[in-house]
Amino acid sequence: MRKPLYLLFLFVLSLSFTTGCGSNVASGVGGGTHGNATVSLSMTDDPPAGVSVLFFEVSLTNATLQSAAGESVSLLNNNTPVQIDVTQLQALSAFLSTANVPAGQYKSLSLTFANPQLVIYNAADFSLSNCAVGSMCQLSPGMDGSATVNLTSAPFPVTLSAGSPLGFLIDFHLNRVIQSDLSVDLGVSDGVTISELPPATAVPPRFGLLTGTVESVDGASKSFTLHTAWGWTFTIDTTSSTTYNNFPCTSQTVPNMACLAPGEIVQVQIVGVASGGALTASQVRYVQAQGAQTVEGTVLEIFPSPATLVPAPVTLVMMAHQNPAASTTFPIGGLVEVIVPPAATLSIDANGFTMPSGVEFANNSQNGAWAAFTVGQNLTVAVKSGSVSMNPPITPPSGIGPKVVFTASSVELEPSQMTGAATAVDDSTQSFTFGANTGPVFFPWPWRPNAVNSFNVLTTGQTGYIGFTPNSFDGLATGQVVSVNGWLFAPASGSLPQIVAQGLLLRPNAAF
Repeated sequence: MRKPLYLLFLFVLSLSFTTGCGSNVASGVGGGTHGNATVSLSMTDDPPAGVSVLFFEVSLTNATLQSAAGESVSLLNNNTPVQIDVTQLQALSAFLSTANVPAGQYKSLSLTFANPQLVIYNAADFSLSNCAVGSMCQLSPGMDGSATVNLTSAPFPVTLSAGSPLGFLIDFHLNRVIQSDLSVDLGVSDGVTISELPPATAVPPRFGLLTGTVESVDGASKSFTLHTAWGWTFTIDTTSSTTYNNFPCTSQTVPNMACLAPGEIVQVQIVGVASGGALTASQVRYVQAQGAQTVEGTVLEIFPSPATLVPAPVTLVMMAHQNPAASTTFPIGGLVEVIVPPAATLSIDANGFTMPSGVEFANNSQNGAWAAFTVGQNLTVAVKSGSVSMNPPITPPSGIGPKVVFTASSVELEPSQMTGAATAVDDSTQSFTFGANTGPVFFPWPWRPNAVNSFNVLTTGQTGYIGFTPNSFDGLATGQVVSVNGWLFAPASGSLPQIVAQGLLLRPNAAF
């Protein structure tokens, strides 16, 4: 599937999370003598040493621009809070909101957060917040000081002018914000910073990903409405360039808008904000049908299954990051146990990306699905009807256990996100290794002792680059710290796990 815009570059990891606020300006919206600017918010994603952050969620309860005249303008629709899974925003951006803002000069942006939820693995040599060494723990950390941060430094003050696009990139650094006692302090120096995004003409604008349920489709205007899990409805405009991926649509040779139907859950890549707040989509990806259940999460553990079954099913313990149908059975940030039988369909959610030869995610005739899975993969699992139970048979060797178990009818491999230092660059194969002991590797490695933390990264002509000189494989060099967004494949015997990179982001000065 599954935060900075292409400007936030769909890849900004670090278990620090980055928040992006993109804005397009519109004239004559909502009255006023100077016109209005349509301002949008997007968000993207380093804790105490020895702590692996497996999940971090927080609610954005307020986002307010302050004008030079002292007036305040809310950027949240009806002030409805937005829940943000930060760990899914390590290298991507998530679209949050749009608002019509009167044109003029603004001196600051105020953001208020609440209800942080944290899941960690404690690999330190001492207990933290009652989380024992070697344990995985769910925490509700307190807020030290104010939960509101006021951003007043450059690029503020800014002037919103009708017809002139403007965007912000806000970096929320978990390594500074999460304190040694695992509380959250937004007031620390450089815990939250802001910068202005390049103009839309400089980089293809991507305002992040938005997931929701299709409410209505208007073929005449080439638009549809999308209702999000937090209760907002957006109008989505499409163009002749919009692509449709993963749709089980047989009525069209090439999937197009005719494949959209009310009740479907889809994910949209936003690339523009029009006058009045309508959003423009570059991609629409099918997630699930009305009434279906899927769970997206990260593989944390893989367990043996009964030897009497040959080939045996695979049992996965996953951290749930998305439940598009918003079922309370599958709590976000909780663990789920997934039984993958030999008959389950395995596939890659390539979303239009062409995979290089030699990588596969499939059942093996001899070993079943065992050869397909590895810790750290991001998967979307379709829940087999009638298979859900609240009595998982397996208890992980340490820490919290799964809350629910179900059988998978199908499993899709989604892009994973991670950051590390390039250890060797191979120009002849356009690949590089990263991780090992030469630099930091974040989420979810190393989340357990002796975990694999070195990877072989494959690039193709479709791989995107941000921050390199030049913005291509030629700009990559040994020692650079980079964030990778790509599909993680299990290693063959004696080899490293492989990542097919959808995008790479340079981390100057190893700054997260």
